[in-house]
Amino acid sequence: MNFPEDFLHYVWQFRSFDNNDLRTADGEDLKIIHQGFLNKNAGPDFNNSKIQIGETVWAGNVEIHIKSSDWLKHNHQSDASYENVILHVVYENDVEIKRIDGSILPVLELKNRIADELIQKYETLFFTLTDFPCIAQIQHVDRLIVDSFLSRTLIERFEQKSQVVVETLSELNGNWDETFYRFMARNFGFKVNALPFELFAKAIPQQIYGKHKDNSLQIEALVFGSAGFLNDNFEEEYPAELKKEFQFLQKKYNIKPIEVSIWKFMRMRPQNFPTLRLAQFAALILKANHLFSKVMEISRVAELRRLFENLPVNDFWKTHYHFKKETTEVSTQIGKTSVDNILLNTVALFLFAYGRHTGTPFYISRAIKLLESLPAEQNAITDKFTSAGVVMDNAFSSQGILQLKKQYCDEKKCLSCGIGIKILKQA
Repeated sequence: MNFPEDFLHYVWQFRSFDNNDLRTADGEDLKIIHQGFLNKNAGPDFNNSKIQIGETVWAGNVEIHIKSSDWLKHNHQSDASYENVILHVVYENDVEIKRIDGSILPVLELKNRIADELIQKYETLFFTLTDFPCIAQIQHVDRLIVDSFLSRTLIERFEQKSQVVVETLSELNGNWDETFYRFMARNFGFKVNALPFELFAKAIPQQIYGKHKDNSLQIEALVFGSAGFLNDNFEEEYPAELKKEFQFLQKKYNIKPIEVSIWKFMRMRPQNFPTLRLAQFAALILKANHLFSKVMEISRVAELRRLFENLPVNDFWKTHYHFKKETTEVSTQIGKTSVDNILLNTVALFLFAYGRHTGTPFYISRAIKLLESLPAEQNAITDKFTSAGVVMDNAFSSQGILQLKKQYCDEKKCLSCGIGIKILKQA
């Protein structure tokens, strides 16, 4: 026997044991009318259970342990919240348990009622050393069951991420535009430079750009200056002009640039250098100031994409990756994969978060439709699930997979996973 108490929760919840001729440890006939509902909070494991013992029908709670003596180890004998336990379900009944009032607690022992095959399958699933527990079995699970659980994990993922949005929204006194601007900036960092982009966005509020929306040089000066890139002496005209503009604007708005040293260039393709990303970000501000309002108004995915296409990036960046080195001409536009990333991680998230926060299902529906229109992500995690036979049609599925891996597979919560439960039921 090598399983935790959670396994017995599963066995009881789904009655995955021999239900014939059930008797308590005292030999009384026992009938399970309803096993109750799993309690995920403090207190007995199952609430609102209904059990017939002998001729009497009892309604109350059920507590589950590996051994009956665990009741004493957990100090339930002195906890009044366990006085309404009507049945103690254990794998092994090793000691008689009494309630606080001295009455004997009825016990159902499952030791000889759980199939060895089920225990072995659980141990194989739970103690696997592969990338995720059901890597060998998931391809045999009906796709409808897999997709259904991925829908649940996707919603879980976006609810968790939405909480972070709401926390930032609260810090910014309910300003959705500024909150969206902060998250959009972080997204432009694409993991490697996410933190520098976030700090840069905090250094210069979006409302300042609005005062200079008709002057591209000033917008670009505000962006690069706040990001800390205009402290050097420059020979070329464009960066020299940016520096001059920023020196004036910095004093006007009391801007404190972030440290340029926190930006990362190493082991990156030049097209992903933060300087080029900042140039694209400045161009996005020029093209669509107060972007959140526009995102909320646009329902067609093609139109959302166009917000991030054909950005008016300064021509300087066609031949530069940073201010002091010229290179061969390259595209200054955001690639399709990067646009998909922004639509997924910022636009869809904010549609969902706004819908949840304001109680407007319309925006949640739009977020889901947007995810369904985006291609599935390809990364180390999704690749492993694909190799195991999981079909991911779109970003809705791949986001669900990422949540599944993080919250269920990595935590070995197979007994809380719809896919894991189905695998065990196939025993």
